[in-house]
Amino acid sequence: MSDETEMRHLLERYVAAYRAGDSAACAAVFTQDGELRSPFGPAAIGRDAIARTHAAWVAEGSAGKRVDLRSWGVSGDLGWCLAAFTEGDQTGEGESLCVLQRRPGGGWLIRMCSLTP
Repeated sequence: MSDETEMRHLLERYVAAYRAGDSAACAAVFTQDGELRSPFGPAAIGRDAIARTHAAWVAEGSAGKRVDLRSWGVSGDLGWCLAAFTEGDQTGEGESLCVLQRRPGGGWLIRMCSLTP
């Protein structure tokens, strides 16, 4: 499977978890020490903090969540992706820039993600 396809699958897993209101599954697409930076609240560092942040977000409504991969790149075991997101009227839309880390068995996890409205 190509890196682009794996990144798309990662984002699809994230969106499915978000729409289902499953904050633990949202956090599972991040590394254990992952970081989430957002203008919508304080930085969340580590999966537990990322899950707590997502619990608050999905409680506000999650059915309209969409994420579309815009561009991506890879250098060894690190990758990056720029994605556009939409979440409905309350949050609106924006972009996320993520640094990804390749898993030893294949596939990617998010190491750091920064959201901008």
